[in-house]
Formats: sequence, C-alpha cells, structure tokens
Amino acid sequence: MNGRKLPDGGILYDESDDIEDDIEVEGDAVASPVAPVDWNEGGKNETGLRGAELIAEFVKRLPNNPGVYRMFNEVGDVLYVGKARSLKKRVSNYALGKVHSNRIARMVRETANMEFVTTRTETEALLLEANLIKRLRPRFNVLLRDDKSFPYILITGDHRAPAIFKHRGARARKGEYFGPFASAGAVGRTINSLQRAFLIRTCTDSVFETRTRPCLLYQIKRCSGPCTHEISDAGYGELVQEAKDFLSGKSQNVKAHMAEAMNAAAEDLDFERAAIFRDRLAALSHVQSHQGINPAGVEEADVFAIHHEGGISCIQVFFFRTGQNWGNRAYFPKADPSLSGAEVLNAFLAQFYDDKPVPRQILLSETVEEIELLAAALSEKAGHKVTILVPQRGEKRDLVEHVIANAREAHGRKLAETASQSRLLEGFRETFKLPYTPQRIEIYDNSHIMGTNAVGGMVVAGPEGFVKSQYRKFNIKSTDITPGDDFGMMREVMTRRFSRLLKEEGKPDRTAMADATVDAADRPFPAWPDIILIDGGQGQMTAVRAILEELGITDSVIAIGVAKGVDRDAGRERFFAPSRESFTLPPRDPVLYFIQRLRDEAHRFAIGSHRARRKKEMVKNPLDEIGGIGPSRKRALLQHFGTAKAVSRAALSDLMAVDGISEGVARQVYNHFHEDAAK
Repeated sequence: MNGRKLPDGGILYDESDDIEDDIEVEGDAVASPVAPVDWNEGGKNETGLRGAELIAEFVKRLPNNPGVYRMFNEVGDVLYVGKARSLKKRVSNYALGKVHSNRIARMVRETANMEFVTTRTETEALLLEANLIKRLRPRFNVLLRDDKSFPYILITGDHRAPAIFKHRGARARKGEYFGPFASAGAVGRTINSLQRAFLIRTCTDSVFETRTRPCLLYQIKRCSGPCTHEISDAGYGELVQEAKDFLSGKSQNVKAHMAEAMNAAAEDLDFERAAIFRDRLAALSHVQSHQGINPAGVEEADVFAIHHEGGISCIQVFFFRTGQNWGNRAYFPKADPSLSGAEVLNAFLAQFYDDKPVPRQILLSETVEEIELLAAALSEKAGHKVTILVPQRGEKRDLVEHVIANAREAHGRKLAETASQSRLLEGFRETFKLPYTPQRIEIYDNSHIMGTNAVGGMVVAGPEGFVKSQYRKFNIKSTDITPGDDFGMMREVMTRRFSRLLKEEGKPDRTAMADATVDAADRPFPAWPDIILIDGGQGQMTAVRAILEELGITDSVIAIGVAKGVDRDAGRERFFAPSRESFTLPPRDPVLYFIQRLRDEAHRFAIGSHRARRKKEMVKNPLDEIGGIGPSRKRALLQHFGTAKAVSRAALSDLMAVDGISEGVARQVYNHFHEDAAK
C-alpha cells in the first residue's frame, strides 16, 4: 500500500529541528522511522468490511507505538482524528465496542477506512492531532469554531524612525510584537493612548518619506515629528524604548522616570515642558485604567474557565501579559453533549495553541486528564517551560473564579440567542411552507453610485446567527452591464456564485436535510444555501430564477424576493416565493423582524464593500498603473519629484536622473504619460 502524507502547510514539526531530522515530510504523507506503518488512501476500502469488523482487521497490523489515527466514511470524509500512547491498545477499544456514547458508536458504524501514523513520543502525537483536527475539522471531534487570529501591537524595527501599528497574521516584518490582545478595538484604544504617551508615529513608511512638514498629529501632540526632524533620531529612539519598556511590563519604571522629568522641568520653571510630561503620564494611566483587573501575582498567563450546561460549552479566556490584562474572549467549541467540561477543555487547549504563542503559565478552572502531557507538549512547542495549574486558593483562585463567572454569563447569553435563533428558523420554515428548517440562508444585495464601483454582497446566516467567515463580496466586472442596471448586476453575482459552487461542491443532497433521524449537530455547516433572499421584487426574482434554471439548480435552491413596502416603509415588505402569490406579513411578526435584520445586514455589508472599493479608487496613484513600477521605484520617483503629477510632467532626462530608474524604465514611465511619444 502507498503511504499518504500530510500537506506541508502549517505542519507543527517545522518548529522543532530535532523532530524534523527524524520525520520526513514529502508530498502529502508523513513517515516515521520508529515503526513504519502502511496505511491506505482514505475512502478506498476494498475489503467490503465496515465498522468494528474493519477496525479489528487494522488492529492486527498496528504497533504499540504512540501515534495518530484517522477514521473515514465510505466517501472519504474524515470522521474522527485521535491520538494514542499505544495505537494498538487504543484502536482495539473501538473494535471491541468500548465506546462511551451513542454518537461515538454511530461514528464506528460509519467507519469505512482508517489511516495511521506513528510518532516518536506521545507529545508529538498530541501536537499532530491538534494540527489535523483544526485543518480537517472532523465531524466527531471537539472543534474550535471561532479561530480568528488575534491582533498584536507591532513596533517596527526596519526603519530609522520605528512606527507603531496594529498587526494581525504572520510575523513577517522585522520588529517587536506585543500581545495577544482579545480584540482589534482593545489594540486601537491602546495605540491611541500610547501615541499620546510616547508620541510615536503611526504613518506608513511611504507617507513618512514624502513629508515636507509635520502633519496634524504633530500639531495635536500625538506625534513627535521624526519625519521632518522636529526631534532628533536619538531623542525619538528614547521614546520608542520607553514604549517598549511599558509594553514589556516595566510600566512603573517608565512612569517614575516621567514623573521625575516633570518635577525637574517644574523646578526649572519650564512649565510648558512639565505640561507635556503631565499629559503623557495621564495617557499612561488611561491605558492601565482600561485594562480591568490587573492581579499583581500574574505576570504572564492565559486563564481558561469552562461552563458546560444544556449541551453547550463556553470557554472563557483571559490574557495577561507584562502584568496587565489585555482582554478576554469567549469560545463555544462544537462538542458531543455527553462529554464532560474537563474533556472539552482538554481537547480545546491543544487546538487553541496550535498557531498561537504560548505563555509561561496557564491557569485552568478544573483539572484536565492529560495536564502533564499537555504541559510537556506546549513546552516543546514554545521552546520554554510552560506550567499548567488549577489554583485552589489565593489571588490566582480569585482570578479563576472571576473568569468562571464571565464564562457562565457568556454561556447564558449564547443559550438564549441559540434558542431564539432556532425558533426564528422554525418560524421561517412555517411561514414559507418549506419541507425542512433551513440551516443556511444567503442574502444578496448590490451597492453602487450611478453604476460606478459596483459591488454585490452576500451574507450568510445559520442556526447560530450570522456566519461572517462565509460572507463574500463580488466586484462587478462585466462591461456589458449598463451603469445602474441592478438586474444585470444580480445576474452576474448569481452566475459567478453558483457556477463556482457547482464546480467545487456539485449538486446538494437534500434527502439528509429532510431526514428527521439525522441529528442536526452531526451535520457540518452546509456549503449550499437552502434559501437565498434577494433584496428586490418581481423583476429581480425573474432574473434570479432565469439564472437558476440555466444552471439547472431550481430544485436545489429556493429563491425568495423581499420587496420594500409602500413608500419604502419597513414593516410593509412584500415577499415573492415560488409557487404562490406575493404576500405580506403582520407588522409585529417575529419572522418579519428576522428577515428585516437579514436584509439590513446584507445592505450594510454591500455598502461597506462599495465604500472600500470607491475609497481605493479615489486614492489610487497613477504610478500604480505602470508595469514594472513597484513600491521601491514608486517611492524613489515620489521622493525626487514630490507628486505623481510632477512625475507625469517630467522630461525623459529628468526621469533617468532618479536613483534606481534605468533608461528603459524611465522611457516606460514617460511613454505612459505621453501617448504620442510611444507611437
């Protein structure tokens, strides 16, 4: 049998040189030198066996080594990813029917194939398991659903005058990163206060290089003006170092130094300078006052607490760095209701730190089964010792109790929202006489100004509310559409959306949706919409249904039009559904409010996308349209001539005089602005 390897994007082993020496990563499989195991391609079971009988056959060939196993159904979808200290012992439990819930028993029955990979240690298996769960999202695992990356503060290190920015994503730029923060809003507020405290610039390097006089931020005392040398490089460097010290936990030293400088200035009767230090001290106090609880005994830690009730788990995470509280976030992982809170928390932690920096201390609300193994794995990943504690008394226990209270409150809010959303979806089904309760509703809207910068927006709603990760925008590209033709725009959006969906997913199978025996929790969030809502009346619906008929998917998707009421009054909307006359709903019908909320969200998203596109067009530089002119040459031209308009008027000889601009490039720039010269 051929070995199957894992895709190399994001594999954990890249972070450990000693592991990388022993594990070959090639193509799409991982092989282990400890005890190579042959494993088939997922979904290609040629034995005819399924379930426990199939697993029993695999057990005969498994070693007693640590490793990771995957279960597949008959079409090759991954059902479950697990890790084991001994693959043979762990997998044999499934063959013997040793399962702790009906859901896992159903998983075993659906298993049509398995794959295995051995690792050197159980810690490696734990890290690999977390990586695979996050990437493959198996239906029967505990899944970390909200996995948006955290924002950080970046103080750049590749410029003579470092800048301070909000950063999210890969740490590709040279500099120092501080975080994580729980939200972009928390980063923004902190940066605003740090500007007032340390007067560090927030402009881009290209803007910095083209300044000839200080900007408004200098005038309102939120920047020290390094662009025009209002402050020396050495003086600016001191401000930057103070900011780094403050963010690194030396806030008391920084404030003491500022207080001394303020008092010294006051003694010298330099009250203007003393006022500057006074304002900077006030800004620092503002930062710390907005960080909530700041326990003295917790320098660097993440605090996790779980509240598990009613089939929903809420895990609340608080982040403490440099002795300061940098915010919190609530997670609602997808998990089997039969699992205990400790089991859910145990599965959650490894996934959470798969792509995030690990602090030196982790505090938990309750003991998890593999606490020592998890600490060893995270220590190996982070490159420093990681301690995991369940505090029983003292300040740390008080802190955990505070996080538990937040988890309980967030859980209550989520439970209420979920119940309300379920009732609304069920009401939607009854109102429009649907064969099943919709799990995915897509809402479409267009936005433009006289046909310019036209954008189509698609928002998605499901059982848990709006699913923002599924939102899409469509820049209208067709040149055949008359400016302002909403029908033509909608036709393009629908064609692009469903042509691609057909190509990637094929036609949907609606039998499972109507099957009441299939647990809704076991269904992954569908790629195909059950309902599409169009912001428009009969004309819009005619255009949409023509596209659906052309693509042959009229039986796959139900299209409903929502026309604005008389005088465009909210509450008097008219609905256009297939196979029935148009109708309205009573003004206080909850389903009407629900649809209005869906439509308003689509409208907001479409307008926001249109404004972003329009803004980009407005600030577009003519130099961006010239092939071969990248950021470096563009910067050189602007530094030499000042503006793009001056570049357009420059003679060929003047263009050639710019550093980094060869004769060929200069001629290309000159010809772009002088059409006659190119003929």
